[in-house]
Amino acid sequence: MQKYEVLKEDKTRPVKMWTKGVPVEDIAKTQLLETAQLPFIFKHIAVMPDVHLGRGSTIGSVIPTTGAVIPAAVGVDIGCGMMAVQLSLTAQDLPEDLMPLRLAIEKAVPHGSTPGNKKYDKGSWHNPPPIVQEYWQQLLPGFEKLTSKYPRFLKANSLHHLGTLGSGNHFIEVCLDETDQVWIMLHSGSRGIGHAIGQYFSELAQKEMKKYFIDTYLPNNDLAYFAEGTEYCRDYLEKLCIGRRTLPV
Repeated sequence: MQKYEVLKEDKTRPVKMWTKGVPVEDIAKTQLLETAQLPFIFKHIAVMPDVHLGRGSTIGSVIPTTGAVIPAAVGVDIGCGMMAVQLSLTAQDLPEDLMPLRLAIEKAVPHGSTPGNKKYDKGSWHNPPPIVQEYWQQLLPGFEKLTSKYPRFLKANSLHHLGTLGSGNHFIEVCLDETDQVWIMLHSGSRGIGHAIGQYFSELAQKEMKKYFIDTYLPNNDLAYFAEGTEYCRDYLEKLCIGRRTLPV
């Protein structure tokens, strides 16, 4: 039995939707079909049950490409982290009152934000602890290479936001699995610099499309892309990978 439905129109790649029983807004379907028109979509777009309207392309979808990269499809909040770690504890090891544990986590991990006040942002380290300093040294060569060519990112969050949580829908959760093992689940934010990189290169791709008159062929300007092998494509992919091989998994 096929577990997905297929959305397709003439001249589009198939859109395979694992959304049976889940309502999908029409505007999101329109956005999926616009993305599926691009000639470099590889085979098909895969859509998850949480799909919803995004900037240029939907959130909750996998958009494989060959020969080109769409910054908006990668997202403008690049660098958000998701991780689940199983602990050696079980449900019986947890206290009945979890409030002290929550307060301890809130005290240990900076969270939230103070818009317009980066120096004293409540969600930043005012004095980064040694372990943060240690990992920053591993990230520093990539950051310096980035900012030497794109000095605008010197103003983005960096050391003082490394290892912090963020605001909005970001969280640290203590949870149990079906065997009563304790897990820590984390969803951390891009912490400023990820958003700055995503926003800048997305706008740069749009400028490149206009420069070569390609924008008139795009179903949506936010689907602007970099062709593989170009300078900006190499720069963008390199910036996406800063720190991925140096920080612990």
